[in-house]
Amino acid sequence: MENLQSIEQFEQLKAQGQTIFMFSADWCGDCRFIDPVMPSIEEKYTNYRFVKVDRDEFIDLCVQLDVFGIPSFLVFRDGEEIGRFVSKDRKTKEEIETFIDGLK
Repeated sequence: MENLQSIEQFEQLKAQGQTIFMFSADWCGDCRFIDPVMPSIEEKYTNYRFVKVDRDEFIDLCVQLDVFGIPSFLVFRDGEEIGRFVSKDRKTKEEIETFIDGLK
């Protein structure tokens, strides 16, 4: 999974195609819990681009998007938000896949 480098990159990625942004942080135990399963999720959902957003590095973006709990997922298709899985709770591989499967 690639890491977000700038706000400009975020704007570009959300504007074109289908992108799943995973908001995370190095110190977040629940984020590290799902890190090992993310490669298999990425392989299963190849129609999405996956981008990790470091919450501490992009705190202003998190506030702007109302992302206050991590790990969290925001999904954009051609500039429009089509889904969000935002909470402070630990997430399982099954919950993440169910969320992605439910996107329209």
